Amino acid sequence: MPHPLHCPLCLGHDSSDYFQDKARAYLQCGDCALVFVPPQYHLSEAREKAEYDLHRNDPFDSGYRNFLARLFEPLRERLPKAAVGLDFGCGPGPTLSLMFQEAGFSVAIYDKFYADNPQLLGQNYDFISASEVVEHLRQPQLELERLYNLLNLNGILGIMTKLVTDQRAFTSWHYKNDLSHICFFSAETFHWLAKHLQARLELIGKDVILLQKLS
Repeated sequence: MPHPLHCPLCLGHDSSDYFQDKARAYLQCGDCALVFVPPQYHLSEAREKAEYDLHRNDPFDSGYRNFLARLFEPLRERLPKAAVGLDFGCGPGPTLSLMFQEAGFSVAIYDKFYADNPQLLGQNYDFISASEVVEHLRQPQLELERLYNLLNLNGILGIMTKLVTDQRAFTSWHYKNDLSHICFFSAETFHWLAKHLQARLELIGKDVILLQKLS
């Protein structure tokens, strides 16, 4: 049934009930297909940070590096030498930025909890990485537009997030059980976003998305 809440990505008002579990409700936008959690279920910032503090992401853990390589490798292959980047939402153990630095790129880090350097969001970059970030955004349209606008011409916004496939799979999907995850994107959602941003879209594997700035 139609729901009065607007979509936090496209701001449309064509959202409907998608799923309900013991913890919270989930809606889906009829325009951009984003699945999102209504604001009344969002964690406080203190509880959200407490969740992140539990993460044990070791920059020298080969398994973690292999996980991040799913985004790192396709980005690296498409970047010019000496490209300058930003790792947005680097978390308590910045690793992706280290991998880019080891490959010869200059990378700054930003995270509202662990590396709150707002001046970095006023500079321009050849690439921006956002690994396991967009599912946490309370205002995804505002944040994604802001990041995209920081890109130089032909710059790339590289995103890694698990994608919604269908409603049946969603019911048993572990990804939704993290209470700090409040926005769930699908391939359809990223096609909408690419059109909205006028970006070139590449979907790589099951969870890597590249948006290139063409104009």
